[in-house]
Amino acid sequence: MGALRALFGLFSYLFHSVLVLFLLGTSCVALMAHQELHLGMLPWTGSQLTEIVLVGSLFGLLTLILALGGRLRILFFLWALAIAVLAVKGYVFSPYHLGPGEIRTAGYVILGSLVALPGAWSQMFRKRRRDTRY
Repeated sequence: MGALRALFGLFSYLFHSVLVLFLLGTSCVALMAHQELHLGMLPWTGSQLTEIVLVGSLFGLLTLILALGGRLRILFFLWALAIAVLAVKGYVFSPYHLGPGEIRTAGYVILGSLVALPGAWSQMFRKRRRDTRY
């Protein structure tokens, strides 16, 4: 059971690391180029969307760093839960229509976020290792 928990935790950290870096990079490029993001699966539009993606990705990066350091792991779980809800709601339960070739990407994002969720949950209860150095 411990190995499975560790595997889910590792996947969760890796999935959200890639997602956070992608969202951070995308929003920074959009802001520097004075362009607006167009992500129809999200409920925001225009410059508000770009700002929310930037702030959200910075929050996600902070929660990831804190969780890896053994602090406030509940924030990482809440981040992972928000991503899973936004992915499922945005791709499945919204009027957003998937374009050709986008179905596979949407499936990967939904599946990845749902598989990463138990990993984030299990990390909340992992005991923090104490530093034994003097």
